[in-house]
Amino acid sequence: MVNLYRDTGVVLRTHKLGEADRIVTLLTRRHGKVRAVAKGVRRISSRFGARLEPFGHVDVQFYTGRTLDVITQVETVDAFQLPLVADYQSYTAASAIAETADRLSAEEGEPVLKLYLLVVGALRALAAGERDSSLVLDAFFLRAMSYAGWAPALTECARCGLPGPHTAFSVAAGGSMCQDCRVPGCVHPAPEVLDLLTALLHGEWPLAESTLPGTRRDASGLVAAHLQWHLERQLRSLPLVERRPRQAAVISAASPRAGGSATRTPER
Repeated sequence: MVNLYRDTGVVLRTHKLGEADRIVTLLTRRHGKVRAVAKGVRRISSRFGARLEPFGHVDVQFYTGRTLDVITQVETVDAFQLPLVADYQSYTAASAIAETADRLSAEEGEPVLKLYLLVVGALRALAAGERDSSLVLDAFFLRAMSYAGWAPALTECARCGLPGPHTAFSVAAGGSMCQDCRVPGCVHPAPEVLDLLTALLHGEWPLAESTLPGTRRDASGLVAAHLQWHLERQLRSLPLVERRPRQAAVISAASPRAGGSATRTPER
């Protein structure tokens, strides 16, 4: 009996195999991360080569092979890749999302439904282009870290649990720290930075979208540092992400706080 199965997934990455094939890595709804061979997809005559590009949301039929499964049929669910590759900000943010999802789903065949839903939701938001791509990316990072058990402490002390807000933040210690628990090397983000991170974590978009560019920049720095500390590696795609806010999201320069940095100097 032919061993076939179907699943819905997002293409995270691809690489060449032989003269005409590719190995495609997908994050699927029911089977977690799957690496499978797509035969002949690099040929012009391929029936579904274009559907298996990164960020594609597809319905796939697999044949179970000895080492790698084989893709036998592909149908498009959402063509996220079309709007994403047309916009550099969205494309670089989507690349960071795909790389993060690949890192967080280390075990192949292990169901990771929540992570799959987070990736699909983030790519859908980027493709729609209605929200600032930097905010979408940071919201994904925070929620993905929460899924992995690495959520930064934002409203309480990371060490003793004392309710905040607190003025110190340590990536190594796990987030906000009270006056008694703070350690050398803490930074002192402005209150609005922690408010933005909390809003992104909980989906409070009106509050998040009302923030100033300086606040967003400082929040992005904390999120990226926290994520890469726990991954123990730098994300290769993150330095390429363009953090320039879209015009629609920028608060008027007439604001007396516009353009200013929201983070104070590190504690010695």
